[in-house]
Amino acid sequence: MQFRFIVKACLLAASLTQAAPASTGSQEVSSSEHDVRATTSRLVFCHFMIGIVGDRTSAADYDADMKRAKSLGIDAFALNIGVDPYTDTQLGYAYESAANNGMNVFISFDFNWYHASSDAAAVGQMIAKYGKLAAQLKVDNKVFASSFAGDGLDVAAMRSAAGVDVFWAPNFHPEQTSSPANIDGALNWMAWDNNGNNKAPTAGANITVQAGDDNYKKWLGSKPLIAPVSPWFSTHFGPEVSYSKNWVFPGDLLWYRRWNEILSTGPQFLEIITWNDYGESHYIGPLSSKHWDDNSSKFVNDMPHDANNDSGNYFMGRPNGYESMQDAVFIVSLLTSAGTVTVTSGKNSQTFNAPAGAAAFQVPMAVGKQTFSLSRNSKVVMSSTSLKDISEICICGIYNFNAYVGTVPDGFSDPLGTDAIFGHSDWRRINANNNRSRWQFALHNDLKSISRGHNDRRAVKHTEEHNIQGPDPD
Repeated sequence: MQFRFIVKACLLAASLTQAAPASTGSQEVSSSEHDVRATTSRLVFCHFMIGIVGDRTSAADYDADMKRAKSLGIDAFALNIGVDPYTDTQLGYAYESAANNGMNVFISFDFNWYHASSDAAAVGQMIAKYGKLAAQLKVDNKVFASSFAGDGLDVAAMRSAAGVDVFWAPNFHPEQTSSPANIDGALNWMAWDNNGNNKAPTAGANITVQAGDDNYKKWLGSKPLIAPVSPWFSTHFGPEVSYSKNWVFPGDLLWYRRWNEILSTGPQFLEIITWNDYGESHYIGPLSSKHWDDNSSKFVNDMPHDANNDSGNYFMGRPNGYESMQDAVFIVSLLTSAGTVTVTSGKNSQTFNAPAGAAAFQVPMAVGKQTFSLSRNSKVVMSSTSLKDISEICICGIYNFNAYVGTVPDGFSDPLGTDAIFGHSDWRRINANNNRSRWQFALHNDLKSISRGHNDRRAVKHTEEHNIQGPDPD
């Protein structure tokens, strides 16, 4: 799955839709070795629980997580921390591994353990300590940091203790913090439909995830929301632990529905909840990710969630460099003498006076047949219709930036052999958002045309590469 949506993703993610709000910042990292896929204001985060990984002994223990997350299009891990004695050690490992693997990270302070009334300075000092490291995510040239809960924190005191510019986007709540004036954005943690009191919805009380987002947006005004995305929620701890809890939120098609909402609303930031919180069953990371058992193994063992990452390919964002392409059919003519070239792409038709020798033209791309002709003295001397239409349907369900190449007159057909086409019929991972493709078409001999294009407004038919040639015209 890729979210670079996402979209990055992703997840899967950069990467969401063009319907997003105006940018308030761009991602910057302090290490040139990082693979920042594109300068973008849209980022995909994933919540990572440091509290259950105290058994890790080196940065290498984080490498598999970093590599896997990066491959899914996740831009940064939100490192959830409490006040465990191993927190600093594990943060050091995580930041080192992220730097080694081209990932970004930032701290998410868990106010189940921090105290909003007294820990503002401690929060600021942690931000200062880790904010200078290479893997630290920065937005608007500010050290990015977040939280779980924390309403009532003295934000001014936190900023003073940090001594650096902080992009503070905590999980404060509109109902508990009257004004967002002291924050830069906010995380909506409630990624599940609920009753407004942290339990499953009822017939008389059903607050959808999108309704929660809307409430945050109204409260935040122009400041960015970190929109939540989660595949599931189920927890079952009894009196054997101090954090007894036993409830579920409805999640049958939550992952699918929520990604469609994200595509429609286009938030600047989104956070996947979570990578490795096995205790609440909303993990998208592998079960093999090294961690202590928090007594969740009784309901997590043999219950992988990895397939969520495959299904998320539907929501994978556009590839790096997509904005450098144009929605057009490109033509190169190679003529022995001047003539008139007519190109029709769907309903778009244009005529060009082409000189002897090489010349280039382009026509706006449109769905439908693609035809090319050469005329001299008002007489068509050669013409052809491409064997590949520009279509609104995605074969294999993916955008395709590969090139389709043909000639006029028509030449030989060059399909894949049966042993080389297995994936064409087997792979059905889908991306239906802002899909693009590219075509090339060549008019051979007296007129040669190379056309290519892509389309960011519709899904595009899968294309194969052809070299179509024919005999010289009389």
